[in-house]
Amino acid sequence: MTDDPSQCCCVLCHDYGDRDDADQVDLTIIENVRQHGWHVVMVPEDEIGPGFAYTIGLSHTHDSPELAMFGIDVHVMHRILNRLGDKAAAGSVLSDGQKHPDVVDGRRVVLRQVDLRWYRTFFGRAIGFYRRPPFPVLQVAWPDADGCFHWEEQAEERHRESQPQLWLPPSEHPVGVWTTEL
Repeated sequence: MTDDPSQCCCVLCHDYGDRDDADQVDLTIIENVRQHGWHVVMVPEDEIGPGFAYTIGLSHTHDSPELAMFGIDVHVMHRILNRLGDKAAAGSVLSDGQKHPDVVDGRRVVLRQVDLRWYRTFFGRAIGFYRRPPFPVLQVAWPDADGCFHWEEQAEERHRESQPQLWLPPSEHPVGVWTTEL
C-alpha cells in the first residue's frame, strides 16, 4: 500500500466528501480493493464490440500499474488479470514491453503502456476511484493461435480487430470498432 497518502489520490486515501453518494458498484470496488488489493471490472462483449476487463487498485495497494485486456471472454480476462495482479502483489515490477509467458495457456502476453488519451473512453470506474488520471495502465496484449500479436501484419484480421492499440494516440489508431465512439 502507498505509505504516503498524499501520493495516492484514491477514495481510500482521501475523503472527497461524497462517500455517501457511492453506488453499489463503487462500494464493491472499494471493498474488493480493501480485501484483495484490487478489483477487476468486466465489460462483456455486446453488439457494439468485443469485451474488455481492467483492474482497479493495483496502483493503490501495490504501487503497480493497473492492467487492461481486450477481446476474449471476460471471465478468461479476469483470471489472466488476477494472475498478473498476483505477480505484482508478490513484488514483480510490471512494465511496458515486458513479455509474460505463463499467464495464457502457455502463450506469452506483452504489456504495453496505455496512452492517457484513452482513459476516459475505457477506464471510467478507475477514474472515479483514483479521482483523476494519471494512474498508470498497461494493456495486456495476447497472441493469436500462431503466436502473432494484433499489431503484426501476419495476424489474422479478426485478431487484429479484437484488441485496440492503446499505446497509440487515438488520432493515430487504425479506424475500426475501437475508434467508432471517438
